[in-house]
Amino acid sequence: MLKTSDAAIADVAEYMANLGSRARTAASEIARASTAQKNAALQAIAREIDARLDPVMEANAADLQAGEKRGLDAPLLDRLELTPARIDAMIDGLLQVANLDDPVGLISELKYRPSGIQVGRMRVPLGVIGIIYESRPNVTCEAASLCLKAGNATILRGGSEAINSNRAIADCIVHGLREAGLSPDVVQVVGTTDREAVGKLISMPEYVDVIVPRGGKGLIERISRDARVPVIKHLDGNCHVYIDQHADLNKALSITINAKTQRYGTCNTLESLLVAKSIADRVLPELAGQFSEHGVELRGCAATLKILPDAIPATEQDWEEEYLAPILSIKIVQDLDEAIGHINKYSSQHTDAIITENYDSAQRFIREVDSSSVMVNASTRFADGFEYGLGAEIGISTDKLHARGPVGLEGLTSQKYIVLGDGNLRQ
Repeated sequence: MLKTSDAAIADVAEYMANLGSRARTAASEIARASTAQKNAALQAIAREIDARLDPVMEANAADLQAGEKRGLDAPLLDRLELTPARIDAMIDGLLQVANLDDPVGLISELKYRPSGIQVGRMRVPLGVIGIIYESRPNVTCEAASLCLKAGNATILRGGSEAINSNRAIADCIVHGLREAGLSPDVVQVVGTTDREAVGKLISMPEYVDVIVPRGGKGLIERISRDARVPVIKHLDGNCHVYIDQHADLNKALSITINAKTQRYGTCNTLESLLVAKSIADRVLPELAGQFSEHGVELRGCAATLKILPDAIPATEQDWEEEYLAPILSIKIVQDLDEAIGHINKYSSQHTDAIITENYDSAQRFIREVDSSSVMVNASTRFADGFEYGLGAEIGISTDKLHARGPVGLEGLTSQKYIVLGDGNLRQ
């Protein structure tokens, strides 16, 4: 299946239905697998990726070469590239997930009722999870590891630009599953780049329980609009840092530079900077100098332009933009009230941070900013599953139902009520 070419698939709908049927069967198997067996599979996959480093790198090089010929821009090529460090991170992520507590079967809130019964809640797998993503082939590994540990089967549909990389990683996954005595259908990678496969995957509720899209805003909007299966999603990552009037300026400089320049093409990268009016003339020139060294284009409000005359005038669209590029919008605000108001109006509810030494300001920011991750004196780049101790993440949800923020193992399970009795009868 992994080597299937588009030419070999005469009927995409039939092909996807077959994947779905096999995934549904495999979901029953992985749901009853022991923690030891799931961990053994994760460890075996890590060993396979390490042993097959050269084939994985060669496959990725082929994708990069094809992407350059197709004219993919720098942020997309950055997401596509598998460096040795990123492959090492994939392996570390697999081992970290193996070391995490297994949520499946965990019983909580078990209490006696006056009738004598005990009522509690048990964590159970979601079933079959379909994951649709673009560019980043390491998602193949991250998604597979989390779904597997949480007792779910998964169908992975990566972007056409990463097809060779995804197939190479999938080969490692299949060998690891077999080594642990699990069905290779627990993790299946869609072997066709035909876009019809996406439409079929999101409209098979008989086979798929949840869809997780990871990619650009256009992809996620389409999935959210057309899916007949529940969707865990975020549309974009317009992340903010607010430098408060009570900020430590050294922290403000280092955090802001890191949040923007550590990587440009990620959803937790800083896109809009807010600065309190009372300290703007002290902090902005220093920031501008450092951003210039990194080649970051600055777009500012009218007040910002008075301090940084070389900046480009910002438009209304800039406050809403996820650049995924070395571009930053800057707005000078009067105080914390205006900062919170601006963030709640323009933020994508992904990740927003305040830099301050004032306890009351920090507490207000945490309480009143309506985002999935809210930070105090830390870079927005920490907003991911690995840094949160989740091992990895299936995505970062900005929805408010079921899961919010980085979706790790617990977010890939549901709960059911269990009742324990001893012949109890309702009176």
